[in-house]
Amino acid sequence: MPDLGVNIDHVATIRQARRTYEPDPVWAAVEAQLGGADGITVHLREDRRHIQDHDVRRIKSACHIKLNLEMAATDEMVEIATDIQPHLAMLVPEGRTEITTEGGLDIVANLPKLTKTVSTLKDAHMTVSAFIDAEHDQISAAAQAGFSVCEVHTGPYAHTFHQHGGDLDHPAVQYELQKVATAGQLIHRNNMRFNAGHALNYHNVKPIAALPNLCELHIGHAIISHAVFAGLKSAVQRMKTLISN
Repeated sequence: MPDLGVNIDHVATIRQARRTYEPDPVWAAVEAQLGGADGITVHLREDRRHIQDHDVRRIKSACHIKLNLEMAATDEMVEIATDIQPHLAMLVPEGRTEITTEGGLDIVANLPKLTKTVSTLKDAHMTVSAFIDAEHDQISAAAQAGFSVCEVHTGPYAHTFHQHGGDLDHPAVQYELQKVATAGQLIHRNNMRFNAGHALNYHNVKPIAALPNLCELHIGHAIISHAVFAGLKSAVQRMKTLISN
């Protein structure tokens, strides 16, 4: 069964909307842990639109499960990661105008720079992951750059699943699912860990969770949305049950 990493950025988004001290993302991290989460994911963005530097430090201190720090491949973020020492440093593309991460990291076009960044993070004793689209050339480049993990962008699958009414047998849905599965196989053959995430929810997660060699799923928006009505601990427990089944 793949592990579940819960992204709690949206808890910080609510707090930052009022520039106050609540809700506290650390509480969310603890509740997620109590609900069975295997890890906590936070994205420390350049513009600090939700998670703040002090949140990452406090979460690392308060939780006894893995911390996955999503970050751009900038000198500032590398310095912060080296200081905080998350269990997993995941390099993602980042745009000021995007609402959320819109696509995978282009490793092919930035291979020399990313190779250097990966080396620096690995020298600081972190496992380094790349958030990538399900494309063979990006997976090959990730292996060449020295990444230990590739997280496959499941957004195209999730959006296609929704567009076709949750019909898993629809050819377009099967096509996107197979792309993720094939990417996972190639990642595994290149001796990297296969993770997946983005736009996964309670309706579309099971086919992804069933893929061979999948190590971790990182899910945020759906869990936090459900937590508004059911509570975060319960929302995490429900997702864990779906993944385990």
